Amino acid sequence: MGIPIRTIQRWEKDIIDRRKDIKKNPQNKLTPQERQEVIDVCCAERFVDLSPKQIVPILAEQGKYIASEATMYRILREESMMNHRESTKKPVKRNKPEELKATGPDQIWSWDITYIKTAVRGIFFYLYLFMDVWSRKIVAWDIYDVQTSENAKQVMLSVKDEVDDKEIRLHSDNGSPMKGATFLSTLQWLGVVPSFSRPSCSNDNAYSESLFKTIKYSAGYPKVFKSVDESKNWLSRFIKWYNKEHRHSGINYVTPEQRHKGLDKKILKRREEVYRKARAKNPERWINKKMRAWSWNEEVILNPNTKVDKNVA
Repeated sequence: MGIPIRTIQRWEKDIIDRRKDIKKNPQNKLTPQERQEVIDVCCAERFVDLSPKQIVPILAEQGKYIASEATMYRILREESMMNHRESTKKPVKRNKPEELKATGPDQIWSWDITYIKTAVRGIFFYLYLFMDVWSRKIVAWDIYDVQTSENAKQVMLSVKDEVDDKEIRLHSDNGSPMKGATFLSTLQWLGVVPSFSRPSCSNDNAYSESLFKTIKYSAGYPKVFKSVDESKNWLSRFIKWYNKEHRHSGINYVTPEQRHKGLDKKILKRREEVYRKARAKNPERWINKKMRAWSWNEEVILNPNTKVDKNVA
């Protein structure tokens, strides 16, 4: 029969057939009647629009258990009953925005609108804010009492001279002021290429979101503003401080103005020289400690592509 003697001896001690090529039915397998009951329950009029995650708790409340959620899902998949139904909205797959890479100022801009609280509950002012992703510098801003595409257009026109003869990509979310015809036509006229985030995905516009947090969590930020003029006066002082004095952690603690003007490379090099001299003067203090890296960031990426190339070893 071609069966080794050791196999026969093992069978005599263990009556269970352990051959891998033999298909066995598990002892806890549902009977055909139980399987049909699962299908009938899921297709019943009261459960037809519910998922097994909802059906199982409802049955348990009534003192009935026919199968687990996982078993119900498995049976429905095997019966091809987990397909999309026409009466419900089909899920839409949203692809991640294109990776945008900046290697210098005025290449990638990001903008967004944030709410500013007023003295009247439920009424807000709106801050329109444009920033340079490379330097984190605020390049344009204004405050209005409404959100419109026309207001966004006016803010963009205020920096028309800075935009001319530059290939700028402007990233934003999917709000109506961002995608309004008035604003988009202005971008086309200025030669600015728009880029948009996925719907309801704030991470796609992370630099602007981070800047809004910096503004609202800064010392002295008022909880409410009484008027548009008052809010503009405060933001004007803040932006002057932010661009010219604020040491930004994302650009190795230089100011956005220094980064935008290209002064940061020289500043970082000077810091590195100071650290080298300090280590040479007292080398025993640096035995188990690396010198701080005052490196210059060569590029800034918005929405980096995280896919790994399988061909790379």
